[in-house]
Formats: sequence, structure tokens, C-alpha cells
Amino acid sequence: MPPRRAVTGRSQEPRQRYVEELRLLRAQKGDTLRQLGDVLGWDWSLFGKMESGQTLGSPEVVQALDQHYGTPGLLLTLWELAVADPTQFKERYRRYMTLEAEALSLWHYAVSALPGLLQTEAYAHDLLTAGGISGEELTRQVEARIGRRQLLDGDNAARFRSVLSEAVLRTPLEDAQQWRKQLEHLLDMSERRNIVIQVVRQEVGLHALTNTHTMFLRLSDGRTVAWVETGYSGELVEETAAAERLQLSYDLVRDLALTPVASRKFIRQMLEEASCEPST
Repeated sequence: MPPRRAVTGRSQEPRQRYVEELRLLRAQKGDTLRQLGDVLGWDWSLFGKMESGQTLGSPEVVQALDQHYGTPGLLLTLWELAVADPTQFKERYRRYMTLEAEALSLWHYAVSALPGLLQTEAYAHDLLTAGGISGEELTRQVEARIGRRQLLDGDNAARFRSVLSEAVLRTPLEDAQQWRKQLEHLLDMSERRNIVIQVVRQEVGLHALTNTHTMFLRLSDGRTVAWVETGYSGELVEETAAAERLQLSYDLVRDLALTPVASRKFIRQMLEEASCEPST
């Protein structure tokens, strides 16, 4: 079925509508891409990629465009809708992403990689690249992943607890500088009132979620659903009894974790060790 269009004839698909507005506003202004780049100070090719849908651009670029076109907040609003649009995710994830956006609180356990909500752009890029994604699809998926972090922003942001296996913090990025930025980002996030980060040390041994990457969502109707994932597939668990069994396992693992304060201390230790290692 083709994308639905409103009486204006413009697309109601968030990403496409954003692209259409970018093209229309530049045409109305009479700018070439090169002129736009000269005026705003970014390489003109960036604006070409934004108008072709290859990238959404950063919020700083979009705000500059809003100011240039005299459309305060319009493009930034469309950018936010495009970033949050669940259809940009692979089909098997879309139901989960819709529920995640509605969740009042989230609990997470990570086996070997950081959850998307805590990843920097460089970490997301490297992780998705390792999974075989490249080109324009890589750019879109990185933007989509980083865009999800809006769930944790603002006065009414969802509460989020992430329990990290020590293995997550022992698996660095190839770029040492980017790895340090990721660890610094973790520390910054752990200071937020709505976010708790805990670490499970390897010395605790095997436990109920040793090989199970899991996210729990508490929904507004009181239900809790779970997303269980490996590097190759994921499953949304909505059946109450099954979700409760998983949550019991999560509670047992959380009891083994360091306290939030001790966890921050451990992450700082990892950052100090990373800072002492020579960059290659």
C-alpha cells in the first residue's frame, strides 16, 4: 500500500515528509546546495544527503536550517518525528519499538554489549558494522538507535535501570578515544535521576541470565512485557506467566550486582585504565 497523503499532497510518512519539507523550503528560498553550505558553514554535501533521505542530520544542523528559513521549530519537530518513527526499524523490531516508546519504566540486562539507550554514536556504528550493516542502511540504523535516547530525556522521561555484565565493560571499541567517550557517557547517564546503572562482576559466576540479553517494559495498562535477544534474533514475550518468570530471573541477577554507587566507581576504574593505555 502506498504511503497515505494528506490534502496537501505531502507524505504522512515522517522521514519522507521531513525530506519533502527540506526540498520545498530550499526551493522557496532559491538557494543551491552550495550556497546553503556557504551560509550555514556545513559541507554542502550534507544537505544533499539530507534531502535525498540518506541521513537526517544532527539537531544542530536542523535548528540552523529552521533559523535560515524562518521556520522556528518546524524542521526540528519533523526531525524528531522522523527519528522516533518505528517504521525505520527492521520489521521484527517494530512492535517492540512502539511499546518501548509508551513504557513508563524499563529494566535491562546486558550480556556482552551496551543497550542502545546507553550507546554513543561511535559505539552504535561499530556494533552495527560488526553485525554486517553498511552504507546508507548503517547511517539510518545508527540515527534510529541514537534517536531512541529521547525516551530518557525530559521531565516525564521513563525510568531506566540497566544491569551490565562486567564483560560489557571489558569489551572496548577499537578506537581508544571513542571507548573513553563511551565510558564517560555511561557515567554521565548514571548521574541522571531517572537512570540506574549497575554492574555484575564476573566473579559471581553463572546466573539466571548468563546468556540472555533482556529488556522489560512496564506499560501504562500495568502489564510488563519482555524483549529477549541474541545477536541474530529477538523475541517479544507478552504472555504474562512467561514474562513473570523472566522478571524473577532478572530480580535474582540484580541482587548479585554492585550497588549503583559501587558500579559508578567500577566504571570510573575502567575509564582510568582506558586512559592509561596508549592510543594506536
